[in-house]
Parts: sequence; structure tokens; C-alpha cells
Amino acid sequence: MATSKKAKPAKRSATTSRKKKPATIARGRSPAKATTSGLRSRSEAKSAATLTAKHSSTKQETVLGMLRQPKGSTVAAIAKATGWQQHSVRGFLAGVVKKKLRLKLESKVVGEQRVYSLPKADASL
Repeated sequence: MATSKKAKPAKRSATTSRKKKPATIARGRSPAKATTSGLRSRSEAKSAATLTAKHSSTKQETVLGMLRQPKGSTVAAIAKATGWQQHSVRGFLAGVVKKKLRLKLESKVVGEQRVYSLPKADASL
């Protein structure tokens, strides 16, 4: 009994199966760097970069600001401000605030809620 084998399709080389990326992206350059280097002076580019850096804030800064308030903050309030789930807030408090940043985190029960805060000595750090 004769069996027929199907012909295998030819293998594609790596260059033909992928689209090439533009040179600026392939080298890891950001488009903003490429456009500002020739159009602006260095001082103008530097001042533009510092303006954008001053206006951006991170969720970490938001949480630390809430903890530095005199009354402190609850897990629910931090979760609402950051968009995180409550278990993520607790993980951030333990992993980042306590371990990575080595800040002393105080907690106390007020009514039926637990309130977290940073002592005033750590607020200056």
C-alpha cells in the first residue's frame, strides 16, 4: 500500500516574517529626544523636562502624602485614591513602606476602622 506524504511548506526566514521597526525605536531612543536635540537649545530642553517632572506625581507619593496627614488614612481611602484593591494597599504598606523605604508605620483602631499613619519624625524623610 502506497502512502503519499504531504509536502512541507518552506520555512520563512526571520527577516521576511517580521516587519522592520524604525531606527529610532530599534535603538531605544525616545521620539522626544530625537526631535528636541536639534530644534531647541539645551537650556530650553532641560527646562521643558523639569516642568513635566514637577507636575507628575506617582501613586506612591499619593499614598505617602495620605499617611503623613495628622489623622492618617484607612486602607479603604487609599484604595479609592489609587484605584488599587484593598489587599494591594496592604501589600504596598508592608512591602514598600515598611521594608523598602524602612519607614515606621503606625496603626491604631479608631471606632471600627484601622487607621495607618507615619510618625512626624519619619514625615521629614
